[in-house]
Amino acid sequence: MQNPRWKDWLAQAERDLEWAKASLHLGFFAQTCFVCQQVGEKSLKALAFFRGADLVKSHSVKTIAKELNENGEIESIGQKLDLYYIPTRYPDAFMEGAPFEYFEESQAKEAIEFAETLIRIVYEKIP
Repeated sequence: MQNPRWKDWLAQAERDLEWAKASLHLGFFAQTCFVCQQVGEKSLKALAFFRGADLVKSHSVKTIAKELNENGEIESIGQKLDLYYIPTRYPDAFMEGAPFEYFEESQAKEAIEFAETLIRIVYEKIP
């Protein structure tokens, strides 16, 4: 049975994507990358709840994709977005410097493309 909250998860993923785009334009590249990881997580959780899941504990986009038996492109994108979950936020992810010093505009743009792709794919899987 479908969990009716799937719509809320997908709506939040879409809103977070807008936040990521605004962050990109302001030059917050690390933050853009992190938020895109969150978009991926929330969009796949929406799909899981649509398919009847009661709870999705993982924060890993790749892991959620595997749990949904969504291999291939979704899992590959998830693996790339998961790289932005920790290092974009925590200084101890690097030997020196703050996380924002390590992320570039090209990475943020790519992360947005990945997030947009996941949302599009989720919509294709939800009739």
